[in-house]
Amino acid sequence: MRVDKWLWQARFFKSRSLSAACVSGGHMRINGNHVSKPSANVAVGDVLTFTQADHVRVVRIAALGTRRGPAAEAQTLYEDLTPTDEAEKHVPPIARIEGNSRPTKRDRRKLDLDRRGALE
Repeated sequence: MRVDKWLWQARFFKSRSLSAACVSGGHMRINGNHVSKPSANVAVGDVLTFTQADHVRVVRIAALGTRRGPAAEAQTLYEDLTPTDEAEKHVPPIARIEGNSRPTKRDRRKLDLDRRGALE
């Protein structure tokens, strides 16, 4: 199966063209080897390393899908090997705000400072 099609079926990307762009951009490794063609074949047991948003994902293919089904079905297609440190670092900034209401002006200033600090 094509790697871009499998990434789309496993719901790592919203569209197949986005998954193909990730692969053709040189952000994909299959079993440690760089891949730049979306038509590269994958099989059960292959380990994929790719960037998603701002963190690196490492997954082992458990099954090849036949369709792009619901999220529960898509999660059975892979085993997540991403280190827990990486997963914990990826916390949406809005989740750090205390309380359940909208961020206040003070909270927005803190978020802006955090974002500036991460960029520098």
